[in-house]
Amino acid sequence: MHHPGRRSRWSVTGALTGLLLTLSLPQAVPSSADSGSPPARGSAYMGMGVLAHDGASTSADTTETVPRVTQTEGVDVSSHQGDVAWSTLWKAGVKWAYTKATEGTYYTNPSFPQQYNGSYDAGLIRGAYHFATPDTTGGAAQADYFVDHGGGWTKDGKTLPGVLDIEWNPYGDACYGKSQSAMVTWIRDFLNRYKSRTGRAAVIYTATSWWSDCTGDYGGFAGANPLWIARYASTAGTLPAGWSFYTMWQYTSTGPTVGDHDRFNGSLDKVKNLATG
Repeated sequence: MHHPGRRSRWSVTGALTGLLLTLSLPQAVPSSADSGSPPARGSAYMGMGVLAHDGASTSADTTETVPRVTQTEGVDVSSHQGDVAWSTLWKAGVKWAYTKATEGTYYTNPSFPQQYNGSYDAGLIRGAYHFATPDTTGGAAQADYFVDHGGGWTKDGKTLPGVLDIEWNPYGDACYGKSQSAMVTWIRDFLNRYKSRTGRAAVIYTATSWWSDCTGDYGGFAGANPLWIARYASTAGTLPAGWSFYTMWQYTSTGPTVGDHDRFNGSLDKVKNLATG
């Protein structure tokens, strides 16, 4: 029988023992991985799935995919970096940057003004990227949302064309529940709308293995849309179908100051050429 207000010696002793054990154990930081639940919508960032799906290597596949040419250092950032020390990056030789502007049709990066305008003020050539979620809304709708919330383009010589970040779904099925043909259609809808709104062909950021699995290694965008390849290794490796070279390469997530560092496949003049169109 339970008596309100009365606690047995066993319950008190058990509680004290449990408290002492709790205090003596290392305190783990809760995470979505621990709980098995997906991360919060809006928290995705460029390359979020690369380590988990492609890993990182410095020895495998040492065949160069392009001739050795001058490459120009860049970075990509999102809300995870908060206010960025752009002057530090500039002094370290970083000359271009991309900032996450939007995700789906439901999220805008709260750090976007400081990151996008701050990089410009520090002298970097900068642009914006959109994290695609093909399972939430159509490609054209997401292109409109991107352009309307920082993803536009101006011919000022310091603004790069927008980027479609299309990669593993951090919130569910890797290919967003779409067939390969449906994914190609979604991407085409985004690219066509972005081109009609800005006059520029968007850059496609992706990883070869995702592109192969989720588009069937479709090669039809290579003629118009520059490739930004993701691979954390000593070379960019095999590229998706259609592209014989990459324009940009995200080569690490552990670089100085901001983590994600990239290389533009050419000199600073080539970066400026992409900015001006």
